[in-house]
Amino acid sequence: MKTVQDYIRTIPDFPHEGIMFRDVTTLFTDARGFRMAIDQLLHPYAGLAIDKVVGLEARGFILGGAIAHQLSLGFVPIRKKGKLPGKTIEQDYTLEYGTATMEVHDDALQPGEKVLLVDDLLATGGTAEAGIKLIERMGAEVIGCAFVIDLPDIGGRTKLEALGMNVHALCSFEGD
Repeated sequence: MKTVQDYIRTIPDFPHEGIMFRDVTTLFTDARGFRMAIDQLLHPYAGLAIDKVVGLEARGFILGGAIAHQLSLGFVPIRKKGKLPGKTIEQDYTLEYGTATMEVHDDALQPGEKVLLVDDLLATGGTAEAGIKLIERMGAEVIGCAFVIDLPDIGGRTKLEALGMNVHALCSFEGD
């Protein structure tokens, strides 16, 4: 029987030499694999009170949208700066070489709402941390962070857990 990890393609030396890129688009294109991933991402949160699903740009939109649909909840995108119309709030985060900014509509979440944060990959945790800070600045509470892939050697899970986050990942790739 296939696992979620079996549906993920590895592309060596992308986007730079020495990088093993974990491509979830092969998971998305297979109906069984995609359904398996959504079901497994939801499983730890069954029965919990969740008000909204938040997805991080860009593959988190695909996963988060499917999860929100399955739970009959609203979906909130957190995007790269300059992509959302209207009034937004921003959060800078650190990249390997510099900084970037994420933003969300300032009225996307209400104080006290319970939120599930979703993305495809957890590496350094910088993007997820920026998303968490944006959610918390609006007064909402992150009840969990769900990822398809964890790259544990890079330290993102440790960073998010140090923030008090409950982290769930479907598979991990060691040494990346």
